Amino acid sequence: MFVDRAKVYVKGGDGGNGAVSFLREKYVSHGGPDGGDGGRGGDVIFEVDGGLRTLLDFKYRQHFKGERGQHGKGKKRHGKGAPDLVVKVPPGTVVYDGETEEVIADLTEPGEGAVIARGGRGGRGNARFVSPTRKAPRLAEKGEPGEERQVVLELKLLADVGLVGYPNSGKSTFLSRISAAKPKIASYPFTTLTPNLGQVQVAPGKSFVVADIPGIIEGAHQGVGLGLQFLRHIERTRVLLFILDAAETEGRDPLADFNSLQEELLQYSEKLKDKPQIIAANKIDLPQGKENFQIIIDELEKKCPVFGISALTGEGIQELIYYISQSLDRIEEEEKVKEEEKPPKEEVKVYKAPEKEELEIIFDGEVYEVKGKGIEKFVHMTDFDNEEAVDRLQRFFKRIKVEEALKEKGIQEGDTVRIGPMEFTYSEESFN
Repeated sequence: MFVDRAKVYVKGGDGGNGAVSFLREKYVSHGGPDGGDGGRGGDVIFEVDGGLRTLLDFKYRQHFKGERGQHGKGKKRHGKGAPDLVVKVPPGTVVYDGETEEVIADLTEPGEGAVIARGGRGGRGNARFVSPTRKAPRLAEKGEPGEERQVVLELKLLADVGLVGYPNSGKSTFLSRISAAKPKIASYPFTTLTPNLGQVQVAPGKSFVVADIPGIIEGAHQGVGLGLQFLRHIERTRVLLFILDAAETEGRDPLADFNSLQEELLQYSEKLKDKPQIIAANKIDLPQGKENFQIIIDELEKKCPVFGISALTGEGIQELIYYISQSLDRIEEEEKVKEEEKPPKEEVKVYKAPEKEELEIIFDGEVYEVKGKGIEKFVHMTDFDNEEAVDRLQRFFKRIKVEEALKEKGIQEGDTVRIGPMEFTYSEESFN
């Protein structure tokens, strides 16, 4: 089964908790604090596997969670960081944020990877909180929660040539003729329900990849028919090969078909107009095909090269393959020149000042929810069974003026406040 879109949940591993510990040895009855830090949680990394061709695996598994880091121990022994969770994806996978639809990663080359959800850092042990005024702190942090998010995976096939044509124009027959691909072929519309890839051998050590995109119909750019499901696969191809039914076996005018296909592609993406295009007038083994072939040449050759072929008998196929191969060689040379002409990247170090904590208070009629990356992280890492840790949290609240922000929103005694996983009833004593 070919699957080219999936939605999954990813979460980096939580950091390990810091330890509260004091040195206890034979001749040291009251040693100093020696609690170690927790280990970092594992990242969730998506990495390209050149052997994969579909997102089928994500149909059966939609949750990926990194391991938690180990907790810190006494004698300043730090917890071990968790190994990263590496998730394999096929070449051509684009990863989008499920909420913002922002592109997180565009993965094309085998071995290329990207961190999709970072693991949380380990909490600090009590040895880290020693100061001139605090000789024996019983304070330690809990591990930081790992990042979590919903992401959308979208597969855009990596192919040199994209076959474009209406249903029954002969694309599948053409692909089976020029490569070892075995697409399903029958005499009814939409036989091809999934993209098919075929490798064309031009000479020893020289080949190119062709993608047979399912038949496009009018309105495809708006999702009509198979529409948007497969138009995305045309975006990455280097050359567009239009297969036209010159014999009008389906009662369609090949010239009108070409213009209609052009319009659908441009409506989907303006970038497609810059791709090199070639026309293959198919079915010239039939009398009507031979007759229309000359008309197609007269009308369209000024726009792009036109070849007469018969996918059924093989007529004209070899000449077309050689021309495509030469076109791809030219494109590759042009890409190399452009890459060489690019100015070398300068390594620029950018120093950013620490961001000021931005608080957002949301009142839903029942609960005042305090939002902010820093404050939520602080709450998550606070051990509420530890009095010193709670005191530290209250000092942090005072420093960033949480109570003042709540009062501006009209909070009253007895109202409920929620900050991350913590929920409490407001009173002025809460912040003192």
